[in-house]
Amino acid sequence: MNNTLVTEFVLSGLSSNPNLQLPLFLLCLLVYLITLLGNLMIILLIGITPGLQTPMYFFLMNLSFVDVLYSSSITPNIMANILSETKTISIIACGIQLFLFIDLASTEAMILAAMAYDRYVAICKPLNYTVIMNKVTCITLVCSVYTAGCVNSLIHTCAAFSLPFCKSNHIKHFFCDMNPILKLSCKDTYLNELLMFVVAGSFEVGSLLCIVISYIYILFTIFRIGSSTGRSKSLSTCISHFTCVALFYCPVLSMYLRPNSAYAVDQDWVASVFYTVIIPMLNPMIYSLRNQDVKKALKRSLGKSRLC
Repeated sequence: MNNTLVTEFVLSGLSSNPNLQLPLFLLCLLVYLITLLGNLMIILLIGITPGLQTPMYFFLMNLSFVDVLYSSSITPNIMANILSETKTISIIACGIQLFLFIDLASTEAMILAAMAYDRYVAICKPLNYTVIMNKVTCITLVCSVYTAGCVNSLIHTCAAFSLPFCKSNHIKHFFCDMNPILKLSCKDTYLNELLMFVVAGSFEVGSLLCIVISYIYILFTIFRIGSSTGRSKSLSTCISHFTCVALFYCPVLSMYLRPNSAYAVDQDWVASVFYTVIIPMLNPMIYSLRNQDVKKALKRSLGKSRLC
C-alpha cells in the first residue's frame, strides 16, 4: 500500500464564497439541532411509552438512532470546515468518516427493509403477528442489520484506502465520499467500482426488493379488505414508512449504482446534501406528523411536563 504520497486531504466544502460561510454554518447548525432533537425525541418517547413497545416502534427507534449517528458523522465536520481556512482532513479521519457513512447508510437501508417486513406481517398475517415478530426475532433482525452494514462498509473502506493517492489531495466534495476519493487515485479503480456496484448494490437493491415485494403483498391484502375504514387504517400505518423509503432511495440509487466515470460534482452536490443532512432531519418529522400514536405519546409527555 502506497499512501505516503498524500498524508491529508483538502475538502472543497459547501461553498468557496466567503459571504456564504456564516449563513451556511448557521443553516447547518439549525438543521443538525433539529435532527438531534427530533430523533432523540422519538427514541425517548418510544423508550418511556408502554403503548409504543411494539416491533414497529422498536425498528423506528433504531432508525432514529442510526439517523443521529448518520448526521453526526457528516454535519459537524461540515460546520468545522466552514469555519476553517484550510479545510483539511487527515487520511485516518477521512477513512473513519467514509466507514461510518457507508456503514450507517447501509444500516438505514436495511432497517427500512425490516420495517417493511414488519408491516407485511402485521397486515397480511395479523393472526400470526405476535408469533412471527417476537422479541427474539426483532433483536436478531436488528443485530444482523448492524453487522451486515459494518461488514459492507469495512470491505469498501479497506479497498478504497489500499489505493495509492498521488493525483491530488483535493477532494471535490464536502465530505469523504467514495466516488470523489476514487477520483484521486493514480491506479485503475475498476475493481473498486465493480466491488461497489456488486456488493453495495446487493445491499441496497436487496433491501429495496424486500420493501417492494412487501408492499405488493400489502396492497393486494388491503384491496381485499371490505370496509373503507379498514383500508384507510391499514394504509395509514404504511404511508410514513413509504415516504421515508422514497426520500432515501431516490438520491442514493441515482448516485451509486452507476460507473465512477459518470460522476459529476455539480450534479451530485444537491443530492449529497439531501441524503446526508436533510433526510435524517425529515424522518422524525414524517413519523411525528403522520403517526397518531407518536403524536398522542408526545401530547401526553408534554402534558406531564406542564404538570411537573
